[in-house]
Amino acid sequence: MSFPIHRARRLRRSEALRGLVRETRLTTAGLIYPLFVCPGNGVRQEVSSMPGVAQQSVDKIVEECREIESLGLPAVILFGLPETKDPRGSSSTSSSGVVQRAIEAIRRAKLNLLVLTDVCLCEYTDHGHCGVIENGEVANDPTVAILADQALSHARAGADIVAPSDMMDGRVAAIRTALDAHKFENVAILSYAAKFCSGFYGPFREAAQSTPQFGDRRSYQMDPANAREALKEVALDLDEGADMVMVKPALPYLDVIRQVRDRFDVPVGAYNVSGEYAMVKAAAQKGWLDEKRVVLEILTGIQRAGASIILTYHAKDVARWLKAC
Repeated sequence: MSFPIHRARRLRRSEALRGLVRETRLTTAGLIYPLFVCPGNGVRQEVSSMPGVAQQSVDKIVEECREIESLGLPAVILFGLPETKDPRGSSSTSSSGVVQRAIEAIRRAKLNLLVLTDVCLCEYTDHGHCGVIENGEVANDPTVAILADQALSHARAGADIVAPSDMMDGRVAAIRTALDAHKFENVAILSYAAKFCSGFYGPFREAAQSTPQFGDRRSYQMDPANAREALKEVALDLDEGADMVMVKPALPYLDVIRQVRDRFDVPVGAYNVSGEYAMVKAAAQKGWLDEKRVVLEILTGIQRAGASIILTYHAKDVARWLKAC
């Protein structure tokens, strides 16, 4: 039997050969680890649907950040569980809020970490929606004004990057204007530009205590069927001053990540969300799959699709696995 000159398997014969020609190389450099900050002292409350993830008080957050730094991870993103909630999410803008205090504590610890903050109202409103409710609907413009104040409070506390996740129209422009007006022109914006209304957010809502008390978020988060609209949302946020953009969730929207990467010459992020994490953890606990192999395959796939920044709850495990290689 005659074979052609080219045999693709030649470069697959050993790990050394496979590594030499590998196209996508997963590293810790682009990984961001999410943290949930809660009130109190000495508090670490495990999230039942997300093994290994916890709600933690500021002092415990700093301890975990020391571990994160030691693993070689470059960044964390903070989500807040406030002491009080109200219809307008007023506590989100307070200089003494849990996220603001966590930022300050991380800064005092002089850790070599980038600090990102989630900018949204869902954790802070008593109704669980991402904005102010007027006439039974989320009111865009009053919400945007609060979001700009929230982002400014994070910058004042020492955040490197603010990440609006609310999906209100015009919020990036409002945040950029507020930051620049108060001499925070060097604080970057990572916009959740294409955030889809997804069924994969369930465990996060337990972790962040942000389940809507009525209705859902379809009127402001994106329809999962729409990819062209996602490109429009990204373009709008970039025009308003976003420095980086994100697609959320990651796995069901790899095609969108690829289209964003191909269309726009900016850093592209993806959020490997709570439901994606929980599925892997549950299957691994059952012995149905090899957790390490699957996680590395998933994150490599997200990166291969075009995301150079990945927010993932797997980040600490991945850092340990890569160090051991």
